[in-house]
Amino acid sequence: MSEPTSPERAEPEAAGPAGAERETAGPETAGPETAGPAAERETAGPAGAEPETAARGFAGRAAPAGADRAARALADVVGESRPRLPDDGRDPEVPVAATVVVLRDGDAGPEVLMLERPDRGSFAGAWVFPGGKVDPGDRATDGESEEDVARRAATRETWEEAGLEIDPEALWTVSVWDPPPGLALRIRTWFFAVRAGEGEVVLSPDEAVAAEWVDPAALLARHGRGEVTLYPPTWVTLRTLAGQPDVEAVLATLRLAGFRSFETVARRSEGGPVLLWQEDGEYDLDAGDAASVARHRLEIGALPWIYTRTD
Repeated sequence: MSEPTSPERAEPEAAGPAGAERETAGPETAGPETAGPAAERETAGPAGAEPETAARGFAGRAAPAGADRAARALADVVGESRPRLPDDGRDPEVPVAATVVVLRDGDAGPEVLMLERPDRGSFAGAWVFPGGKVDPGDRATDGESEEDVARRAATRETWEEAGLEIDPEALWTVSVWDPPPGLALRIRTWFFAVRAGEGEVVLSPDEAVAAEWVDPAALLARHGRGEVTLYPPTWVTLRTLAGQPDVEAVLATLRLAGFRSFETVARRSEGGPVLLWQEDGEYDLDAGDAASVARHRLEIGALPWIYTRTD
């Protein structure tokens, strides 16, 4: 086990693959007029939209008023969270959702498909991977596992939201995220990854107002400057994708890391809200080792966010 590094914020190159000890998506990775190093970026808008709408993307856009609304929302509900119980991560009463990390090779490296949600709803104005809640029709049989049902939902949602057909058998299960217990709204979300196939992105106007194929590190940098809204599961997943030369390397990294379960605990610190996961020495204050230096957490009290993981 390695010792945790100092709290100084990392240089922009730190938004790299999983396993680094303490990293932030620093504000200097990309210039203010680009979403990444590629010379040109493709965007897509709702079907039938005017050209100005269809071309909406990150480039040249002003920072939204609620760029860090995710952190503010979490800060408001930290006090509602309760200590985790052993079965919280499998609670059948918690709604389930699925999302897909769709990847393609760009001119300057791997790119991931991101959708911008409308400025309303649970993830108002946020940039997310395609996905949504599991529907009753996603379950083929009563005995299916939650993962299998979520896989079918992920395929359906990607088609409905982005017009992309995906083979469910090609989806690699990356992780499952369970929010802090005790919150009024909790959704357990399964994350899958896949290489993009043929076809153009065609958005559902009710689900997204813009889309872009973007370099993961560049999007993290824009978030670090307060220019876009990301939620913690998206942020951590993007960080895992960043710094790879091509899609095959990204998928190999995900396979090597294996499936990960994030059973989240939310706490307050002097610097603001902190999200902790099972590997953190302070995850369970009653059972944990006070002297443990193990860390797996995300500090979201200020931009850029700070992710710490010691293995």
